[in-house]
Amino acid sequence: MGVAVARIRVLVVDDHRIFAESLAAALAAEPDVDVSAAGSGPAAMRALERAQGEGRRFDVLLVDADLGAVATDVVPGQLRGPVQEGAGQQEGAVDGISLVAGVRSGQPAVRTVVLAERDDPRRAAAALQAGAGGWVAKDCSLSRLLAVIRGVLRDETHLPPALLTGVLRELTAARKHRTESERLVESLTPREREVLRCMVAGLGRKAVAERLYLSPHTVRTHMQNVLGKLGVHSTLAAVALARRAGVGPVDLAGNVVERGGQLA
Repeated sequence: MGVAVARIRVLVVDDHRIFAESLAAALAAEPDVDVSAAGSGPAAMRALERAQGEGRRFDVLLVDADLGAVATDVVPGQLRGPVQEGAGQQEGAVDGISLVAGVRSGQPAVRTVVLAERDDPRRAAAALQAGAGGWVAKDCSLSRLLAVIRGVLRDETHLPPALLTGVLRELTAARKHRTESERLVESLTPREREVLRCMVAGLGRKAVAERLYLSPHTVRTHMQNVLGKLGVHSTLAAVALARRAGVGPVDLAGNVVERGGQLA
């Protein structure tokens, strides 16, 4: 009787068909690897959700760093040959790092590896911050890619040696900016923080007023105070700083505050 081999389920996410076909074919030749493919971020998320619902969760995503340049859809499916092209459905572009962050948030058990055509310390650092377990050159050998795939399943982090110094520098700088941003956000009052979260969610003054049960004039004052305390001159700059500090958008599906007896 043969011994059952634990199989690794890999989802290739790349909108360059020739590359995806070649990579899928190479990986499919491995006895312990099952391969599926998606040609866009939305298609990848659908494949992940479908697999999870069927009890066949993917183990590793290989994500194109430049995903989103072409918004084509590839039908996910078991591959033992070329990548199957979809029916030409067009979807909104989703870049690779945003997809990594979405997967990390929605299915944290799934490991992600970013495939890049060129070394870029800034983007590699951003990928790691988003939750990627590795950054690998697209022209690396199959043996190297398989080593990375198996490594991230052991919770290892893989980077090309030439990128290490640059990535560490970027991560250190990002942490410095985050610390400063956190300090500025902490100077806000609880009400101002709620207003800031509404701004991060993209709500305008009128929508914030309705949501927090405040007058538009009061919201305008709060927004001016937020900009002043954060040391910025626009809502966009305030939102960027808030995101660096880890401030997320308000939950638009729920209530922010209870209705009080008077306007704040």
